[in-house]
Amino acid sequence: MDLIKIVEQSFANEKVAKYPEFKAGDTITVTYKIKEGDKDRLQKFRGVVIQISGATPFTRTFTIRKVSGGIGVERIFPYESPAIEEIEVNKVGKVRRARIFYLRNLAGKKARIKEKKFVAKTKE
Repeated sequence: MDLIKIVEQSFANEKVAKYPEFKAGDTITVTYKIKEGDKDRLQKFRGVVIQISGATPFTRTFTIRKVSGGIGVERIFPYESPAIEEIEVNKVGKVRRARIFYLRNLAGKKARIKEKKFVAKTKE
């Protein structure tokens, strides 16, 4: 256990990726690099975050789910992956759980997540 902490502290001195804050239920777009032969290209994966796991930024992963052609597709991304170019938050969802695996069993309108409403505060 102590060796793991020593390694994590040595990595803590390195650059930590700066991404916007997101949580389960949010719809995000992840742009990441794909290497095909000797060429690199960027691909976007847009879906709902169904879980975030891991305690430190170096062990943290997040799972995104989308429905493509009627088939559910899930992808797990390491938070500190060098292949990730950017993360964009499209919608902030309103859910009560940290892991929304129940979304896998829902289809159509039932699979929609309510969007959080923001109330603008005024200064008096």
